[in-house]
Amino acid sequence: MNIIELLADLQARHDKTTARAGELRDQIEHLTATLAETEARLADLATAREIIAELTPAGGESEPPETSTAYQAIVSAFNQHPDREFRARELHELLGMPTDEASVNVTRARLGRLTRQGFLTQPGRGRYQKRT
Repeated sequence: MNIIELLADLQARHDKTTARAGELRDQIEHLTATLAETEARLADLATAREIIAELTPAGGESEPPETSTAYQAIVSAFNQHPDREFRARELHELLGMPTDEASVNVTRARLGRLTRQGFLTQPGRGRYQKRT
């Protein structure tokens, strides 16, 4: 290979690398614009969620009637025994509800929700008491 061929080969490699760098810059610009649009959309969604949360009353999800009845029974039990701590299974026995594991687990979830809503406290693991 003589010097002229070597210089031509270097120029071809330079041109190819310059073209690739241009393509990468274009991709970066596109990805930057897409990222900005996506972040703006995320901000819009967060704002919408905050507004809806403010407009929705506490416990805004309406429960089916049978679930509401179960919640009412649980709340009534805690109202009748405000100083007593209950475990989910004890609550089932007190209310005459089924004590199979699946039913008790559903009540545990309900007790957790009532705790998050501020109606109950959890003085110990798996124990619930009416907030005073």
